[in-house]
Amino acid sequence: MTVPLVESQSFPVELRPYLQELVRRVRSVCGVRVVSVFAVGSLALGDYRRARSDIDVTVVVDPALPDAAVLRLAEVLTDLECPAAGLELVLYDADVIGRRCDRAGYRLDLNTGPLLPHKASFDSARSPAFWYVIDRGVACQSGKLLYGRPVREVVAAPVFADQLAAVRASVREHATGAGHLADNQVLNGCRAIVFCRTGRWFAKRGAAHRIARAEPRFGPLVDRALRSFERPRAQNLSLPDSAVAQFLSWAGECVERAPRGSTDEFRSWGRSTQS
Repeated sequence: MTVPLVESQSFPVELRPYLQELVRRVRSVCGVRVVSVFAVGSLALGDYRRARSDIDVTVVVDPALPDAAVLRLAEVLTDLECPAAGLELVLYDADVIGRRCDRAGYRLDLNTGPLLPHKASFDSARSPAFWYVIDRGVACQSGKLLYGRPVREVVAAPVFADQLAAVRASVREHATGAGHLADNQVLNGCRAIVFCRTGRWFAKRGAAHRIARAEPRFGPLVDRALRSFERPRAQNLSLPDSAVAQFLSWAGECVERAPRGSTDEFRSWGRSTQS
């Protein structure tokens, strides 16, 4: 039985059948233990790019869901042909995602699809926390509901200081270059800086346009990263290594300077960096 998507009009037409089938399989495996299913990432922020973006989905379940069902869910979703670059799905118990947390905290972290190395992790203690904190921050701000209870009823917004710490960690991780396309390194850096200046999550392209306007010295690099981001991953444009390294060094300095104190102090700092 096809399950209508709650916020159907929020998703690209070509993805709706896949998302409907994903929800159907989640419900088939997890039954009444499903609390909520929603999109984060580029789908939530309105910047999904065909042949480039992943489909990022969060599933929230009752903690009583048996481990065998979590294992089965990883199997049935791996078998589902993904029309995007890949599926990145994270499953949480409701009592974990429902409280503020600076840990990864998941029961399942599944990557599958044509352009993603397959991963099914069931031990969150082995994973760096920052990606999951960022995703939960995006969810509280912009998550798009597929099925179940509203996002803000089930997700507790991470503490703001924890989101800033996650941003800093993400920039440091991207600066290593390991496993990242150069255009995504630059655009993630832009998003991190804009978050540190505004306290809000922006899509990578929107953040990049802001940085290009505010920092003309990086305009050519950011523009090339944006043009590359419009292309399929296999056809990405090369970016000068030295320019990328210089940008990421500057981005790291920017996010490290963001105040760790009160929200008022942060907002004052953010206004001063945009003047």
